[in-house]
Amino acid sequence: MPHLHHASASFGPAAITVIIVFTALLYLDGWISLRSNSPVSAWRTSSFLIGLFLIWTAVASPVSALDHELLTVHMLKHLLLMTFAPPLIWLGEPVRYIRWAFPPSIRRTRTFAPPGTRQMLAICWLAAAAALLVWHVPSVFALTMHSPALHFVEQASFLVTGLLFWWPVIQPWPSAPESDLSMILYLFFATLPCDVLAGFLVFCDRVVYTDYLSSSHLSGFTAIDDQQCAAALMWTSVTLVYLLAGTILAMRMLSPQKHLDAKITQHVHPTSPNIPPRLEAI
Repeated sequence: MPHLHHASASFGPAAITVIIVFTALLYLDGWISLRSNSPVSAWRTSSFLIGLFLIWTAVASPVSALDHELLTVHMLKHLLLMTFAPPLIWLGEPVRYIRWAFPPSIRRTRTFAPPGTRQMLAICWLAAAAALLVWHVPSVFALTMHSPALHFVEQASFLVTGLLFWWPVIQPWPSAPESDLSMILYLFFATLPCDVLAGFLVFCDRVVYTDYLSSSHLSGFTAIDDQQCAAALMWTSVTLVYLLAGTILAMRMLSPQKHLDAKITQHVHPTSPNIPPRLEAI
């Protein structure tokens, strides 16, 4: 069945590769145009391109085809789409650069401040948590293993909810700045769904995803070893990435420069609230 799945979806990787390459070229075109008008950061371009490469690795590379053989590879794909690629994409500030690939009339973009910030944070958190937990329900997981269309929807939802989740953390241009403290709490609570799922898979004494009973031995792993390795990979990766982001936010919140910026803002605009600077240094 896995071989039939990949044969029927063989057109997918080629199409996705074309889309990713086109997006990269569009971004670079905008970057070159903006560079001719003002200084730009080369590291942001590198971040964006690495993010695109990780997406390609997860959904269109030869490695991605192994997710029907090993749960560890399947989990790695999820991590690339939800945890690693999205922050790199947002750090590249794609809206800022890609708009320069279009006519001047389309470049008029203002700071985006969605109404009801707390409500938006709740939506971002719930969307990412729901995507993580729902797609790992064993019956739903089994359906995606045998349906190319559903498998595509699963991967797309991981990427979309990952981008949604990381938007308020990275705060890419042209988003409005959000409190660093609220983002630290946001990241802390985001680890809970991952902890629950990973802990269950690590300590469970049976194979939860039975599709891997007949395939895990191909790598020398037993199915239960594969399951524990996949869960440990998710648990460790998510914890470290969120801890790194939270540490950087905490350092920014406690930095003397931040307090100085707040005082300047209050002096220039006494009636305006303190607006923390955007997360630039992740």
